[in-house]
Amino acid sequence: MTIEFAPSLMCMDLLNVKQQITVLNTRCDYYHIDIMDGHFVKNLCLSIDFVRNLKKITKRPLDCHLMTTNPENYVDQLIDIGADYISLHAETLNGQAFRLIDKIKQANLNFGIVLNPETNLSTVKIYLHVANLLTIMTVDPGFAGQSFITESLDKIRQAADMKSECGYGYKIAVDGGCNKTTYKRLKQAGVECLIVGSSGLFRLDENINTAYDMMLKEYKEVC
Repeated sequence: MTIEFAPSLMCMDLLNVKQQITVLNTRCDYYHIDIMDGHFVKNLCLSIDFVRNLKKITKRPLDCHLMTTNPENYVDQLIDIGADYISLHAETLNGQAFRLIDKIKQANLNFGIVLNPETNLSTVKIYLHVANLLTIMTVDPGFAGQSFITESLDKIRQAADMKSECGYGYKIAVDGGCNKTTYKRLKQAGVECLIVGSSGLFRLDENINTAYDMMLKEYKEVC
C-alpha cells in the first residue's frame, strides 16, 4: 500500500507561503487546511480567504478541516471556492449531518469526517458509507506540537477493519503527531494518509524541499 502525505499548512512558514507551496505542489499528495473559529477550539488559524487564494496557485486537492462549532456557516463558501474535500467534525454534526453531507455531495465534492481522540467510531457509523475521507485525530484538536495519543491506534484499526468488511470507500488519514516515532505503528494500524505538520515535516529543515526529502527518508527507514 502506498502511503500519501498531506502537509498541514497551519504549520508552514507563513512568511514564505508562495515559495513553500511552489515546492510542495511538485511533491505532496494533497493539502490539509485547518479552519478554526476560536470556539470549537481555542485558536484561530487559516481562513476561507486563505483557501480561496491557495486555490489560485495549486492544482493539488485541498482538504478543508472545519474545527468550527457551526460548520454550516462555512460549507457554502468552501463549495463556491471549490475545496476538494470538506471535512466536518463528528462532534458538530448532530441534527444536521445528512443535510450537510447532501449539500457537499450535490456539489460533486468529497465529504470528510473528523473524529476527536475521545470520539468513538460508532458515533459516525450511520454515515460512514458515504464518506470519502475519515480523519482520526491523534492529538487534541486546535494546536500543533502535541504528544501522540496512543489510544487512537485502536480506532484506526477498527476503521480499517470496518472499511474492509463493509466495502466502504473512505480513505483513512491521521492528524497529529505523524513523524518518525509513529510512522510504523500508524502504517501497521491501517493508515493510508499521513497529515504531516511541525515534527514530521516543517521543522526538519528551513528549506522545504530538503525537509520533504528528510521526511521521506525517515519514513522509509522505519517502514
